[in-house]
Amino acid sequence: MLFSGSLHAPAAPIETLAPATERPAESAAPEATPSPTPEPTPEPTPQEFTISFIGDITPDTVSYYRGTAAAYQNVVTPDNLGYVFEKTKQYFEDDDFTMANFECALTNETEASDKNFTFRAPPEYVGLLTEGSVEFVTLGNNHVLDYGEQGYADTKAALDSAGIGYAGRDEYTLWETESGLKIGVYAVSFPDSTQQITNGVNALKEAGAEFIIAAIHWGDEGSYDVNSRQLTWGRAAVDAGADVVYGSHPHTLQPIEVYNGHYIFYSLGNWSFGGNTNPRDKDTVIARLTVTRGTDGECSVTDVELIPCACSGVTNGNNYQPVPYEEGSEEYERTISKLEGTFTGANLTIPYDYGFNEYSSTN
Repeated sequence: MLFSGSLHAPAAPIETLAPATERPAESAAPEATPSPTPEPTPEPTPQEFTISFIGDITPDTVSYYRGTAAAYQNVVTPDNLGYVFEKTKQYFEDDDFTMANFECALTNETEASDKNFTFRAPPEYVGLLTEGSVEFVTLGNNHVLDYGEQGYADTKAALDSAGIGYAGRDEYTLWETESGLKIGVYAVSFPDSTQQITNGVNALKEAGAEFIIAAIHWGDEGSYDVNSRQLTWGRAAVDAGADVVYGSHPHTLQPIEVYNGHYIFYSLGNWSFGGNTNPRDKDTVIARLTVTRGTDGECSVTDVELIPCACSGVTNGNNYQPVPYEEGSEEYERTISKLEGTFTGANLTIPYDYGFNEYSSTN
């Protein structure tokens, strides 16, 4: 305590008295500053993300039909690229990540590979992906080299310029969503071995991916059945650490498998596919996955929503504009049956021969 003032003795005592003492005045004590109340540490809470998968996008038609009015690039022109997703864009605008299989070279290169079917589109057709709110594509398929290495390089350049992520053949990519989920995608077309898949998945784990997608091009065209190689490769991807497997190539829907708690989408069919001006099977689907990052930082699929669609808005022909089926309709239920593995229809007969082994890594 601090004091002001002092003690004063009398000048001359008159009688014997105790000296008077002046009590020192007390100064006001400063107010104590209260210690700030610490903010409570927020309890960690799970965080949810939405990932959407769709099937094949091929913005070109086989050469025999390119000059016809029904050809893809005569229906979907550079000035109306938003047309493709006009009926479905609402499903992709509010998700965190949309992924498709892109089976076409985006190039002005004219020298095609020596094969039965080749697909290419001018580089500006990358705009249909941005218009549709597609963030990522796999290029691990048997058409990205339709116009050689130059066409492949041009495709990557077009995607880069549009800000679209991609994983090429036997390549992996780490992609962080705007919401902060680090997704790793490994893409491969008809792998040589399960070890090749394992190596790709391991590379993503080492790169720091939180959620790993193995995108594998495989299977038999026109088949509703999963073949033995698909089973082997898909399960090997999960065993290696993939969180989900995204398959493509059959151009038909195939059953979804849950293996050791992980989803394997063996084939999601066609989405906007110019390779056929009137597909015999127009059933397709949007698979919307809820991915939850737990309080421990681990990510897993906690919900899957299936939205059955047609890859064309017309029943006779192909307008290349997918539309959702009405819930409960015959078409809706048929689509679900293909994904559940209860569909009893015959496989489609493919009236051509590729002239090469689809299981060769060189195709």
